[in-house]
Amino acid sequence: MTNGFEVEKAKASAWFRTLRDEIVAAFEVLEDSDDSAAPAGRFEVTETTRKSDDGSDAGGGLMSVMRGGRVFEKVGVNVSTVYGHLGAAAQRAMAARGVPGMDDDPRFWASGISLVAHMQNPHAPAVHMNTRMFWTPHAWWFGGGSDLNPCIEYAEDTAHFHATQQAHLDPHGADLYPKLKAWADEYFYIPHRNRARGVGGIFMDDHCTSDWDADFALTQDIGRAFLPAYVPLVEKRRTLPWTEADKDTQLIHRGLYAEYNLVYDRGTKFGLATGHDANAVLMSLPPLAKWF
Repeated sequence: MTNGFEVEKAKASAWFRTLRDEIVAAFEVLEDSDDSAAPAGRFEVTETTRKSDDGSDAGGGLMSVMRGGRVFEKVGVNVSTVYGHLGAAAQRAMAARGVPGMDDDPRFWASGISLVAHMQNPHAPAVHMNTRMFWTPHAWWFGGGSDLNPCIEYAEDTAHFHATQQAHLDPHGADLYPKLKAWADEYFYIPHRNRARGVGGIFMDDHCTSDWDADFALTQDIGRAFLPAYVPLVEKRRTLPWTEADKDTQLIHRGLYAEYNLVYDRGTKFGLATGHDANAVLMSLPPLAKWF
């Protein structure tokens, strides 16, 4: 399992960084294309670090956050590569998911990109996207997906978002999109509210067919689907007129998003449990939210 695997790790890490660069550039183009009088937003980039229990370096990444832009009220695009030894709680969680060898060798390596966008205009949908690779000495797998979170729903936007993802998944198997859509519907559900947090998308985790190249190609296409699935929706909705009632609807919906990420999201729990930069882990939270 470990022989030569550094090559695959490097490929995955480099791809996540490339995808990050493409998304950051596309989002800044959206900011520039808006003709409002407000200054165009730009990403502030901060290096993040992770320390092991003994204080030694254990990887890190880039946290890229834009606040108060013309189009984006807050958007974060993070990329990281971290490694080290899993703590006891994380080992138990991995073992419970069926990851072998946690008692013998708790080393891990993880790399990925994580994105959350909260919009100025209530008609423009919020969105989440994540793709990642995880490795231990006894296992490896990919995960990720994306889901749309509009506070004001448009059926044609939902249809476009899903159709674009399906077009990118179908070359990997006609049964894949229905499976990952159903997984997203289950995963992005808020049990204590008895509702989904948005209109769904695709999601997978623990994906390993033992063909690394095929699994990596699938993960890349999940990432490649994001911009064509999402950017046209922002371009269509970013200039629509909105009311204070619309903004109130948006803030209440953001409360649902915050509840989900703090209570249920697996990535949030893992990042905090393994000592990654807390600001980077929690960048997904909206700048403003409201509860009844």
